[in-house]
Amino acid sequence: MLLAVSIDDREKIQMMIDRIVKTGGERPDYTFLSDPDHRVIDRYGLFNPTGKGWPHPATYVIDRAGVVRWKFIEINYKIRPTNEMIVAALTALPSGSD
Repeated sequence: MLLAVSIDDREKIQMMIDRIVKTGGERPDYTFLSDPDHRVIDRYGLFNPTGKGWPHPATYVIDRAGVVRWKFIEINYKIRPTNEMIVAALTALPSGSD
């Protein structure tokens, strides 16, 4: 399961999804979670005090037991993990935890 966490409220998230679809993009096939009080963001230590509330971008692979098995955190929002990096992290999950 893929989840995206955003500081935006549900209405703003829906506006973004609608804008993606309207401009010819595909509707995202994953769930957006609204975290306007940045509880999840704070719990993972991603709050960016210089980013006007925007968190540091991060990607996590979390197994079914809730254990973080891999993470990629970058201060520069333009740097993201490659698909190959994420697939390798998923492939490395212990048997039965994917």
